[in-house]
Amino acid sequence: MLAGGISSFSICHAADDLLVPTADSASALFLKVQITNTPKLSSMKPGDGVDGFLSNDVYSGNQKLFPAGSTVKLIVDHLEKRKRPANDHWPWIVRAFTPRHIAFPVIKNANIIVGQQDSYPLHVSLLSDNRTRNLRAPPNKNKNVRQDNMVSRENSRENSIASTWIFEADNTNAVGSALDFSSQIAGAESDSAAPESIPAGTHCKVLLITPLSASKSRAEDIVSARLLEPLFVNSRAVLPAGTLLTGKVLTQTPPRRLSRAGSLHFTFSQVTLPQGMQLPIFASIARAQVDRRSHTRIDSEGALHGERPGKAWMAINLATTAGISKEADDGVQLLIEALLSTATDASTAGTARIVSSFVSGIYIATRHGRDVVLPAFTEIEVSLERSVPLRLPLKEQVADASRAPAK
Repeated sequence: MLAGGISSFSICHAADDLLVPTADSASALFLKVQITNTPKLSSMKPGDGVDGFLSNDVYSGNQKLFPAGSTVKLIVDHLEKRKRPANDHWPWIVRAFTPRHIAFPVIKNANIIVGQQDSYPLHVSLLSDNRTRNLRAPPNKNKNVRQDNMVSRENSRENSIASTWIFEADNTNAVGSALDFSSQIAGAESDSAAPESIPAGTHCKVLLITPLSASKSRAEDIVSARLLEPLFVNSRAVLPAGTLLTGKVLTQTPPRRLSRAGSLHFTFSQVTLPQGMQLPIFASIARAQVDRRSHTRIDSEGALHGERPGKAWMAINLATTAGISKEADDGVQLLIEALLSTATDASTAGTARIVSSFVSGIYIATRHGRDVVLPAFTEIEVSLERSVPLRLPLKEQVADASRAPAK
């Protein structure tokens, strides 16, 4: 559904063979809605209303359809059971007793209110819901990053938590609203010189399509994402919303024994325009909106690492270990007394302690650390490590991209 949701657009060739994309048709939209009256999903009923507002501008190609901050009104059609998303918050002993399925609201229609009274109905499908926080990579002084794209210390401390729902929408009924905003973009493009390349350090907001985790993903696995909004260089759109980014998992370490956490490193190596044109890139993750309870960090190279187990995690494991030790102690004593009637209490107790210590030691040593989990439809921000030339000959560029392995 997602792969075919973004329709093609035309590529205009300037006199100097510069790529200049222009949107010419409707496409599937991705709406990021921040919920204002955060409901409890399990208690929702058909017909319940949910209010929120757009966290980001909504684009189709290069056309801005709805500005951020627009009011969104949703109506629950019905509830259905869905598999509970994976998380890295609790150890397995807690997850084992957690229900595997949750009640998930099915929402088919939404109204977006722009201004005071302009209302636009959309057919929508809820992709994910979560309370998220921003996770940012620290700046790397060795990288060639433009000053206006550097992450400030204030932004690196950003830890806002909000209930955010991601929708996919059919914008057939929303095309009329694009006329209100697309003229701003068109005017900006006509007043600026055509850029020759996308500078290194440019940041792009994308929506991850491929679910990733340190425990299940493998090196060389393909990773794909969609550009959420057009990429502008010198006020000109050079990549439209909906552009496909593909890459691969570079390295992956699953959670290991002795509570050692997992890690995951992936990059994007190619941009595929909706018309089919391809451009080689090298982009790493700079920010991700993860679950508010996620214990994950990003290093300066864009790799994700699980954090060490916290106090609650260790307390649960130690309590489980103590319970196993107690049961092993009692079980061994009963077994010895049943098999050997001549055994003394002292020898029985000593043997039981040795066995229980051995069993509990094995248990605590075989506990795995935290996983790194990025579900599908996670919003991430990637940073271009190298400049991307926009000049042709495109045939040579595509040939190089197809021959060269992704780095």
